[in-house]
Amino acid sequence: METVYDWITIAIFGGLVVLFLHRSMSEGEPQDTIYHYLPPAIGCAFANYVGNHGQGPLSAVIVVAVLAYIALVLKPFGGIKL
Repeated sequence: METVYDWITIAIFGGLVVLFLHRSMSEGEPQDTIYHYLPPAIGCAFANYVGNHGQGPLSAVIVVAVLAYIALVLKPFGGIKL
């Protein structure tokens, strides 16, 4: 935990874990599977790796893509209402 990339990606990954645990413990039919959480988890790892190797702008783009995936696919707050 030395760089800003470490902190940002770990925070996003922690949010993914909380979301997964919350949904896995809720009653009713699950709306997603563990495989839906794989792309953002890999994206966090890749963004951290790229950021730690001097590619800050690319890391920021990957983080934004991960957050977009979470918002549009996993819908943590019930989805975006336009």
